[in-house]
Amino acid sequence: MKTKQQHPLIVGTFILTAAGILTRLIGFLYRIYLSRLFGEEGMGIYQLLSPVLSLSFSLTAAGYQTAISKLVAEQAATRKSPALAPLWMGLGISLPLSLLCNAVLFFSAEPIALHLLQEPRTASMLRILSFSVPLSAVHSCINGYFYGIKKAGIPAGAQLLEQITRVGCVYIVSGYVLSMGKAPSISVAVLGLTTGEFFSMLMTAAAVRAEGKNSSCCRPSSIRSLCGKLLAMALPLTANRIVLNLLQSIESVSIPARLKAYGYDNVTSLSVYGVLTGMAMPFIFFPNALTSSVAVLLLPIISENYALGNMDTVRKTTLRTVKYCGLMGICCMGVFVLLGKWAGTALFGSPLAGYFIRTLGFICPFLYLDTTLSSILQGLGLAGHIFVMNVVCLLLRLGFVFLAVPRYGITGYLWGLLASQLTLGVLYLGCLYRFLMKEMQKS
Repeated sequence: MKTKQQHPLIVGTFILTAAGILTRLIGFLYRIYLSRLFGEEGMGIYQLLSPVLSLSFSLTAAGYQTAISKLVAEQAATRKSPALAPLWMGLGISLPLSLLCNAVLFFSAEPIALHLLQEPRTASMLRILSFSVPLSAVHSCINGYFYGIKKAGIPAGAQLLEQITRVGCVYIVSGYVLSMGKAPSISVAVLGLTTGEFFSMLMTAAAVRAEGKNSSCCRPSSIRSLCGKLLAMALPLTANRIVLNLLQSIESVSIPARLKAYGYDNVTSLSVYGVLTGMAMPFIFFPNALTSSVAVLLLPIISENYALGNMDTVRKTTLRTVKYCGLMGICCMGVFVLLGKWAGTALFGSPLAGYFIRTLGFICPFLYLDTTLSSILQGLGLAGHIFVMNVVCLLLRLGFVFLAVPRYGITGYLWGLLASQLTLGVLYLGCLYRFLMKEMQKS
């Protein structure tokens, strides 16, 4: 039994990690290419779209992907073959929401750019970005189904295809514009993002069509119950993600504004923001390919074992995860602290990026651990606890943005990142420890 339970996690983690590392490697080289093609200010403008993209994903897909994954995993534990009903139900809600979001972003691009992002140059980019929302919703829901049945190869392949087509599109279009003697716009990068989502959606849709031949049918009498379960899981997750992303959006938009209060002009504040979020942070998140792969597959495995009452397996899996993710974080911290300055200058041609990488290296032990702990807590049905803890840490970070950045510049924000990740790690560990102790006492 033990081998059977561990096998999908090990194999799935290997597949997702291999694809994740290759994807992040391509993405890392892509970031270097973008930074040299569009400069620090261009990267800052591009990064302003991140809150919009995250908020759109939270509203239309994130909660449904997780709910589909959990429901399919629970069905797989009691059926010979999983049913596709959770996927169709999730898509039936997620797709209309994403199309509505697509329309709002497209037709309201000007006011969103001017009043929310405070950068009029993002309006044309928002229109292009809007078409990626329904594409992302479809392939995210389908990925949730494959994560639930522990077939990590499809999401991994889609992830890799998305990155390759994104980079290829930008390289071809920007090369064509340069050959005409013109400077390409940063909108080219957004076009690449949408193109990548399109090809990823096509691949996952083809895969689930083939999978439909091997899936079992769901009895009509259980459809109503299943729909209730899906909404009961997805709606709180969606609400939580929306609130969290609203706070993160406030944070992202406020950083350049508070840097102006520190004394920077508009170009400098966008450049500093672009170096931090477009160069240094992707570099720090590069090793997260492994922990993200573990986190994605931990959720259905923890959910399945918790539903079956296998608390000893849950406890051992949790301890093993904490041990290895913590060790990996400490090793990465040492590498980034020692080599961060060199990496920023040699790879990005930016000493400022080197300073950010070196400073952010100290969050690695908690950053990588928090990713997997969050997934374990979700698998145990503690999404509400996760929400409260994340809100606390985001408010802490916002406090640094509004109070420390105007006085100490971007260094004040780095202090906030360190403080919030440390706090989140302690809260996650405390919550998980109390829950496991309570469950072990019951048994």
